[in-house]
Amino acid sequence: MNAKFDSKDSNYNQVQAHASLSEAVGTRLSNQIESVKRRVFNEFQGVLSANEQLLRLALFEADVLARQTGIPELVFPLLATEKAQSAARWQFRQRYLLRNHAGHALAA
Repeated sequence: MNAKFDSKDSNYNQVQAHASLSEAVGTRLSNQIESVKRRVFNEFQGVLSANEQLLRLALFEADVLARQTGIPELVFPLLATEKAQSAARWQFRQRYLLRNHAGHALAA
């Protein structure tokens, strides 16, 4: 009976150790991703100053997509940059259209 208890106790300790390691890895990964998010946000904040929410949504989408890959620490930096660039292009185009075609819309 004592051997069974020791075996269960040993398994419990292994599960706890694995859980602690998984939590530490998850925390480190989240910290790395948050650090990259801050860098990309700061880089594109001036470009998208009027629409920071658009930038936040682009970075959130990059985060979610990267975590689905199984290797988010490798995928996220490039994906975040691409999403931020895409948001900047979209905003630039919207401003261009509003500036150059606002008179046409009002005339119609």
